[in-house]
Amino acid sequence: MGRAIREGLPAHPGLAIKACVDRAENPGEAAGVWRTTLDSVVERGDVVIEFSSPAACREAAERCAATGAALVSGTTGLGPEEEAAVRAAATQVAVVRAANFSLGIAILRRALSAALAALPAGWDVEIVERHHRNKVDSPSGTALALAADVAAARGFGEDSVRIGRSGRTGVRGREEIGVSSVRGGGWVGDHEVLLAGESEWLELRHVAAERSTFAHGALAAARFAAAAPAGLHDMSHVAVGLAGFRDG
Repeated sequence: MGRAIREGLPAHPGLAIKACVDRAENPGEAAGVWRTTLDSVVERGDVVIEFSSPAACREAAERCAATGAALVSGTTGLGPEEEAAVRAAATQVAVVRAANFSLGIAILRRALSAALAALPAGWDVEIVERHHRNKVDSPSGTALALAADVAAARGFGEDSVRIGRSGRTGVRGREEIGVSSVRGGGWVGDHEVLLAGESEWLELRHVAAERSTFAHGALAAARFAAAAPAGLHDMSHVAVGLAGFRDG
């Protein structure tokens, strides 16, 4: 993702890369701007964009909170301690956090909300996500965010999400949201929401063909975060400015 962000930077005038941070075993490609730690790099007025690991996400959140820099975070699969660090940072600085930084996903979530509001409560919802063979977490953070949207809209409990099925699973529960993962090839990101009635169904789908989709979203989020108040923001806030659409 770091390379995609650097390559996408010319399309976002006014933004500049101050430093790139990576693990010591991953030699940098841009001499003079690479670091292996955030120490002495991040200052008030900066924006940190991190697509890394749970541990590195926590480090970035704590550093931003201490210095007053804003944070754009795209790491998924966080544990309780990392989640707490991100939320703590949001009490001090602007944090834009998303499992998916594409504008299309923000629109998909709006479309899903509208569909759930219009359809009978008895329709079942299943989510299928496809990603490349090297993705390390499953299901994707975006799929889980979509499932959380459905649960909130339907008033389902926290145990309503069912990840995968195997064997004799019994009859599908009415308050159940199925999430299935597919891994292989070079799929960048593919999320499909199936809404199934007794004799008809809807399919809402978003496909990202290139990683640059997420890079441009992350850079737009950085511009938003630089001027936003402290708090936990998501791509729906960024998308309003990007696409010019408004609530309602």
